[in-house]
Amino acid sequence: MKLVSDTAMVMAAGLGKRMLPLTADRPKPLVEVGGRALIDLMLDHLADAGVTKAVVNVHYLPEMVEAHLARRTVPRVTFSDERALLLETGGGMLRALPQLPDPFLCVNSDNVWIDGPRNTLLDLSAEWDPARMDALLLVVPRERAFEHRGKGDFHLEPDGRLRRRGPDEGSAPYIFIGAQVVSHRLLRDAPAGPFSTMVLWERAMTEGRLNGAEHLGAWYDVGTPAAIAPAAAALALG
Repeated sequence: MKLVSDTAMVMAAGLGKRMLPLTADRPKPLVEVGGRALIDLMLDHLADAGVTKAVVNVHYLPEMVEAHLARRTVPRVTFSDERALLLETGGGMLRALPQLPDPFLCVNSDNVWIDGPRNTLLDLSAEWDPARMDALLLVVPRERAFEHRGKGDFHLEPDGRLRRRGPDEGSAPYIFIGAQVVSHRLLRDAPAGPFSTMVLWERAMTEGRLNGAEHLGAWYDVGTPAAIAPAAAALALG
């Protein structure tokens, strides 16, 4: 299997409010799980898959993130600066676009997963089809989304397309877990300023060009301090 891109954007600019009080004096990507910063766990995943360049966006306590990553050589890290204004997920992706090839990987820095039988990012890459997709999202069934309290995000259709949970539905079986392959086409005519990637996903869904790939391992939603210990225990077991 071949990686879809040797470059990834790493989302690391958020305020991490749900992780208080730990984020009162550090950005969430530097919170440790099992003795490793969250962002290092994600960069390790990227390196294991063959990513050689990571574009990391920064906003909250950016100097701490930059100093921490200065020692990192694989992947090579560059930054997308959002000090002046937090641009949310979509706006942050648009700001970083000049540094990103077409297509590129995009991952959340606070993402903790355990691979299934194969490398997760290589599995995701194998599902990518630019003729049919503007974005391919990594999703996991709710039963393998540990410490997650949400109702689910998407339905995964037999042809791989995603359908969002409707406002009248109590739940949906799949959760987006913060990793995706993105075509520049997804970002065409994007709004200026801060906006959510959901704006772009909604259009892609309408056009039948938003797909999902199932993560075959376990995923841990490390959104609060209480979720750190279970995730650390799972990582220790491998």
